[in-house]
Amino acid sequence: MTKIIVTIVFFITSLVAAQGQFEQGMGKAFQLWGEGKNTEASAMFERIAAAEQTSWLPNYYVALVNTTTAFGTKDKEQMNLLLTKAQNALDVELVKNPNNAELLVVQAMIHTAWIAFDPMTNGQKLSGKVMALYEKAKAIAPENPRVVFEKAEFEIGSAKFWGKDTKPMCAQIEKAIGLFATFKPETPFSPKWGLERAQVVLKIASDFF
Repeated sequence: MTKIIVTIVFFITSLVAAQGQFEQGMGKAFQLWGEGKNTEASAMFERIAAAEQTSWLPNYYVALVNTTTAFGTKDKEQMNLLLTKAQNALDVELVKNPNNAELLVVQAMIHTAWIAFDPMTNGQKLSGKVMALYEKAKAIAPENPRVVFEKAEFEIGSAKFWGKDTKPMCAQIEKAIGLFATFKPETPFSPKWGLERAQVVLKIASDFF
């Protein structure tokens, strides 16, 4: 898997002072993330998670921010710090809801970040776990565009490594792009990322074959 690039489209311009602390905090965290202030955004999501334990979303974003940041580092100590923080936050929510497809996708991404960092050490150990997570997520939410896209992207990375045809995975990414057009997040803060990344990966993969 190539470096994950998450384009932030979560600027919540409709937030007003009358809204609750949860909404204001989430809006501020997304703003920080969109400005590239990943450490500050993660800290904000952590504070929200501590105060609002009924929602899985703050810890989800703690995990996602740190995981996507980890794809951009080559420093082992920093990698370990980022992915440990991501894993700890995700574990809190997976215990509550092990069948949340969005959480399963991020768990697969955490494993994938470790594989990308050290494929010789982690590839064989974690690749099977990644595929099992995507298969479980697909069984739960087959029309979720992130499930379809991230599974296909991981398979493309494996196919390129082994010199296999990537056309079937490209077809799945095309499917995911279509699903992004019809997918309706449950709340204003629910996951909605992935479309632009899917378009980029599809072009790169198409050029590969």
